[in-house]
Amino acid sequence: MSFSTRKIERGGVELSFIDEGEGPAVLLVHGFPDSCHVWRYQVPALVNAGYRVIAADNRGMGESGNPAGAEHYALSEIVADLLAILDDCAIDRVAVVGHDWGSIIGWALVDNIGERATCFVPMSVGAPQSYAACDDIRQKEMSWYTLMFQMPDVPEQMLSADDWKLFRQWMRHHDETDHCISRLSREGRLTGAINIYRANVMDMLLSGKEYWSAVPTLGLWGEQDYFLLEEQMIASGRYVKSQWRYERVDYASHWMMLDRPDHLSRLLLNFLGEHQ
Repeated sequence: MSFSTRKIERGGVELSFIDEGEGPAVLLVHGFPDSCHVWRYQVPALVNAGYRVIAADNRGMGESGNPAGAEHYALSEIVADLLAILDDCAIDRVAVVGHDWGSIIGWALVDNIGERATCFVPMSVGAPQSYAACDDIRQKEMSWYTLMFQMPDVPEQMLSADDWKLFRQWMRHHDETDHCISRLSREGRLTGAINIYRANVMDMLLSGKEYWSAVPTLGLWGEQDYFLLEEQMIASGRYVKSQWRYERVDYASHWMMLDRPDHLSRLLLNFLGEHQ
């Protein structure tokens, strides 16, 4: 399935994004180790329902630029990328949907733009401060790789060795694994993808900075998620100043948009329809 792709440049970094449909705008933000391709089922569902869909490749991933140096992957830089895309598209108000790191980026973006966002849907990962505050040892065990990713070079070597054996295990051999490996096998791309961890994880854990949503917010978590506990998503309601709703997506892993695409699209459409 092919989509219309556009590119702009910000600060010397080329940003690639899907721009499809007409109507109220929806911004889809992916996480690690994905690209905007992970939204391939939601884009047509939203467009057919009368929405304009913007789905960007985060810097270092997909077809966007891959600047050298972890400092270029700070949340502030990625938020600025998305704002540049929205401005280039002349979008004044937008619904924000984020998954994994895209959820964290979404919290930072919504906190930044306030009521320019119509509503917000964080998926899998709750508010950064909620994730950081989760003291359940199971969450620490699930998140072992975030500390490994702080090291230079070692994670790249470990993940790609022996035909990406560790990466395949980490992905639990999800059907999306080979798509990710194909993208990350390109020169420098695995480093670019991991740099979002190097630029932000320690700051999130130590800074105490809080991100808030001032707009209606729907938290989604897949009940078979092997990276994140439900607790950290449920607790995110503390950081929503408007309406908060939580939905558990049964029979879905971390990649709920791929495991249960029709159900996920219905959840999004129902929520977006209430808050256009």
